[in-house]
Amino acid sequence: MGEARWLDEREARVWRGMIGVLQRMTAVLERQLVQDAGLSGAEYTLLVPLSEAPDGVLRARDLGRMVGWERSRISHQVTRMEKRGLVAREECSEDARGSMVRLTDAGRAAIVAAAPAHVAAVRRHFIGALTDAELDVIGPALERVLDRLPDDDG
Repeated sequence: MGEARWLDEREARVWRGMIGVLQRMTAVLERQLVQDAGLSGAEYTLLVPLSEAPDGVLRARDLGRMVGWERSRISHQVTRMEKRGLVAREECSEDARGSMVRLTDAGRAAIVAAAPAHVAAVRRHFIGALTDAELDVIGPALERVLDRLPDDDG
């Protein structure tokens, strides 16, 4: 491996800013969800794609891919959410090894109750800090970065 190509001052400033925003935004939004809706960030993360899925059902494996989590993390989180009545686990009719995760009525009610305040917090703390021109630049820039990152599969 060759010599490291260190970040210059501008690059380091942008990188530190990105890390800081990610860490602090995650903490702010997590506190807001717990305080306003009694949901953890992890619960909200899984409730969103389930609430958008046809019939509120996804394969556990697909849910994990959608949120970028490993199988064990999905399994543990779904178990916790089952105990709270937010989701139900079902056998997969197509594959006996797979399982389906179904949004319950309580889970749907929780996401419906939590989403407006969550979106308002995202708007207040992130979107509202940027001009329209900055949004037009940062959106495509972040998409390019995401496109360059490897999937969990490699």
